[in-house]
Order: sequence, then structure tokens, then C-alpha cells
Amino acid sequence: MKMLVAGIDGGQSSTVAVIGDEQGRILGRGVAGPADEIGASNDSTRLKDALSGALQAALLDAQLAGESRCAAIVAGISGYDGRVYGRAPELPSSCVTLLHDAPIAHAGALAGRSGVIVIAGTGSVVYGRNDAGWSCTLGGWGFLFGDEGSALRIVVDALATLMRAQDESDSALAAERQAACTFFGVASLRRLVHAFYKGEISRDRLAAFAPTVLSFDSFRAAVNRAADRLAVLVRAAVVAGAPGRVALAGGVFGDAGFRRRVSAAICDGIASAEIVEARYDPACGALLLAYRELGLNVTELGA
Repeated sequence: MKMLVAGIDGGQSSTVAVIGDEQGRILGRGVAGPADEIGASNDSTRLKDALSGALQAALLDAQLAGESRCAAIVAGISGYDGRVYGRAPELPSSCVTLLHDAPIAHAGALAGRSGVIVIAGTGSVVYGRNDAGWSCTLGGWGFLFGDEGSALRIVVDALATLMRAQDESDSALAAERQAACTFFGVASLRRLVHAFYKGEISRDRLAAFAPTVLSFDSFRAAVNRAADRLAVLVRAAVVAGAPGRVALAGGVFGDAGFRRRVSAAICDGIASAEIVEARYDPACGALLLAYRELGLNVTELGA
């Protein structure tokens, strides 16, 4: 019977799990809902359901029995700070490791090598690690206090700009205001705000508006400032001790202009910087860390 190993990426928008065998072959992949515990009560099953749901979907994709057990499971969770606030996950392994999602994104993007990962998805964070095992986390303060360059922060700032313009009877951003109302299916910005505070529009739904925001030149200056802030954090990580090998990960980097801006700002500030393509996604990074938990020297993943 094959040894099974699993990695899970529990994000703010969705959760992804991958199942591998002892040789690094990926057998299945599954997706479930968001796993972060922002605002979760002690009876919340959000994290528990997301992790188990994604893992069960991966087992199904691998044509494995739902009750199959894994030798090790590593799950990276957005915003994880060392404790579970809701119902504890129940995962089929005697070796389960929960950690912040930054290390799994780093392990995946750099295939276990040292360097810096810049994550700009629903949230944002910069994480650096060197060969001695030292690591640092910069940014990642959440959309209320930071997360510059994240999809949610970009959208929140853009919508705030539109709301100020409306208060000042500024018609210059009429097209942008209409685009927002159309995207969220509301009649006005005020209705959009009410829908968000009432829970009718989720954080991940807000974040999904980011590609539209990025398409408007009127928001480009603000977006560039956010991109430059990510580069400042990368420079801080390198000065602190991380190598200048930098990978960019997350949906916001799907915008070519944003990616170019961050890359250029990093290279302008760090002469030795090398921008590299992310090798694997965060779920696969979690899988690589799970192999490491078992003492297995797996650095390459395959089908």
C-alpha cells in the first residue's frame, strides 16, 4: 500500500490540498472554501470544514478511499498565529503540522531553496529565509492595517477613493463608480457598503474586483505606491539576512503592469536581486514540507 503525504494551502478565498506518494508523485488535488479564521468564534467550523473538504476532494481525485490516512500532513493557513480559534481540524494523520501560509508559499515557489517570497493575493506578506534556517515575516498586517499590494487592499483603497469623489460631487470617476456597482450588482456605492457590513458581500468577493481596478489608469498611481511598498519589504528582508533570490506569487501578479512595477522596484534597490518564477504553488510547498517532516529528501514533484 502506498505511503500518502498531503499538503494543504488554506487561504482567504479558497483552500487547496494535494496528495502525494513517497516518491513525490502527485496523485490528486482538491479544492474547498476559505480557511482563514478572521473573526471566527470558538464554535466556528470554517477552518475544520475547509481543510477536511479540500483533503477529501483530493483523495477523491486520486481515486483513493475517503478514510485513507496520510503519514504526514502540513497545512498552511492564512493568518495563522499558533492557535485555532474555532473547532479544531480533524485530519487523517498522526503527524499534522499547522503553520502560517507564508512558509508553504516560500517552500513551493523556491522549491525548498532560500530566498524571499512576495505573496500578493487576497492579502499580502513578504517572507524570507536563508540556508541557516533563519526566517523573517514582513507585512501581512491585514487589510485594516496594511496588506499593501494585496487584492483586497487595492480594492478597499479604490472604493474609498470613489466614495470620497461621490461626497465631493466629482464626476471624473463616473465610469469607475459604475463599474463597481455593476460588478457587485448594486445600485449605488452606499448600497455596496451596506451589503458588505451586513455580510452579503464577502472579503474574497471584494478582492475579486481587483483586476477591474487594475485596468483603470485612474488608480495606477495608488497601485504603484502599493507595489513599491512590497519592494521596500523585500529590501528589508534581504538586508536582514535573506538571499536576494525573489519569487512573486499570488493572483495580483497576474497583472503584467503590477508585476513589472514590483520587479523593477526590487531590482532598483537590490543590485544582486534575481526575480525567479515560482516553481510550485503553496499547496505543493506544504507537501514538500510534509516530506521534510518525515525525513524524506523529496525536492521534485511530478505527476
